[in-house]
Amino acid sequence: MDGAAFPTMPEARIGPNAITQLVAILDQVEGRRQRDAVMALAAVSVPDPAKGMIPEGEAAAVHLALRRIAPDRAEALLRLAGLATGSYILRHRIPPLAQALIRALPSALGARALTAAISRHSWTFAGSGRFRVTTRQPLTFEVAANPLVAHERAAHPICHWHSAVFEQLFSELVWPDCTVRELACCAMGHPACRFQILPHGQA
Repeated sequence: MDGAAFPTMPEARIGPNAITQLVAILDQVEGRRQRDAVMALAAVSVPDPAKGMIPEGEAAAVHLALRRIAPDRAEALLRLAGLATGSYILRHRIPPLAQALIRALPSALGARALTAAISRHSWTFAGSGRFRVTTRQPLTFEVAANPLVAHERAAHPICHWHSAVFEQLFSELVWPDCTVRELACCAMGHPACRFQILPHGQA
């Protein structure tokens, strides 16, 4: 399959972690040969994080290429990459004082504070997609026209990277036992990918 099969949108950009954290996971878990195969199929080079935002189509192409090359392992690998991205955000993007304040708040207020921060910076993970909070109880987010799955079709939700990013942030700062469930997905033909935060890990 030629890399040109994965359309790009150079005018719309997303944070480089959508690729760089996945590359690191592929190197650790699958090995350099598999990583190179994914990047070659996507026709994308590993971005330099120091150069900032990247075309969102490149991130989408890499995620799609992984699902094509390793369909049985893509979910687990994207989840690991999402958890790593959440950890990166905690190390480098949310100041320690802000983290301490969120942890000190009652969980409902902490969740509101963290959600506000996520909303302010949603362009870094949603690109041209439109992020919004749809409900507070239970806390539910959506990314309309999610660019990372814009060219994918699936019978079930596949936004494992996004789900894991949200889970890592909320489990570290608000609800230690939380999980995230994707209720709807653009890859299934829905207008938005919808994520529900489950404070106590309910199914």
